[in-house]
Amino acid sequence: MAELPLENLTIPTSSSTAEDVVNTFAAEVKGKNVLVTGTSLGGLGFETSRAIARYANMVIITGHNDERLKLSETAIKKDNPTAKIHPLLIDLTSLASVRKAAEEVNKLAEPIHVLINNAAVGLIPFKLTSDGLELHWSTNHVGPFLFTNLIMPKILASASPTYTPRVVFVSSVAHANPGDPVNLDALTNPDPTKYSPPVAYRDTKAANILTALELFKRAKGKVNTYSLHPGLIYTNAFEKDGTLPIFQGAGVLDENGKPILSKSIPWKSIGQGAATTVTAAFDPSLNDKPGAYLEDCQIANDKVAPHASDPETARKLWDVTEKLVGESFAF
Repeated sequence: MAELPLENLTIPTSSSTAEDVVNTFAAEVKGKNVLVTGTSLGGLGFETSRAIARYANMVIITGHNDERLKLSETAIKKDNPTAKIHPLLIDLTSLASVRKAAEEVNKLAEPIHVLINNAAVGLIPFKLTSDGLELHWSTNHVGPFLFTNLIMPKILASASPTYTPRVVFVSSVAHANPGDPVNLDALTNPDPTKYSPPVAYRDTKAANILTALELFKRAKGKVNTYSLHPGLIYTNAFEKDGTLPIFQGAGVLDENGKPILSKSIPWKSIGQGAATTVTAAFDPSLNDKPGAYLEDCQIANDKVAPHASDPETARKLWDVTEKLVGESFAF
């Protein structure tokens, strides 16, 4: 497919869908190998993968449940029969599982052009993982941090004189909720008596942005990184324990757990939510804007809270996380 001049491309907007964006940037998607975490049916990761599979050379879909992975693979191939889908089991709450999955990726013949860290949990009761980490911090930050760094050789292998690989972190506007600076003590010393689901979610979503910034800095231009807010979308995440009452209390969901539709609550479809992820992964206009934060398929750096863009916090977070996983990463 001939590459269109940038000035002739349709600029994605807040109403664009993932399919719209993939079609716009088809020349960029074509031939790429993309890994997306968290791809269960009904979620953003699945819709992202489904749209990308139309043109990509290979899409690696991930999840911690083999049956759900098979359902996602079947659904994607039903929509795109010729799609090359590689299912990968990974449990981000287990560092051993993360390491095993990374080993499998590193054995593949193909390089990884784009890694999309999409999987996350939100607003759930306090729980420790087998590694002694609080579940939000493990799933949303430590697991993705370790996985990203362990497969970095595969990511760097996709680089060429005309292409810089990308790592995308799906964050949230919730990162900017008011409160104290990011509490790194909750990462290293989880305490149920000091635990708040909204604060844990806020801090881990801020950690996504901080990690994107620090990764780009440490990679010294070898990788372009981006973070984003996909929008307010009704997905399967609302069905998880403890989530429903919080959103009902915030006036977002009604007593039956359904979205409250009003002009003041900007709900998006799953396709519209995945559009910003696809934009971050492939929009060529972002090539010279690494580290950018996106909303509604556009750069929105002005919406990043100070605690999520502070270079010193980013450095501390990286160092603390390296210590937690027991190894350092250099590129």
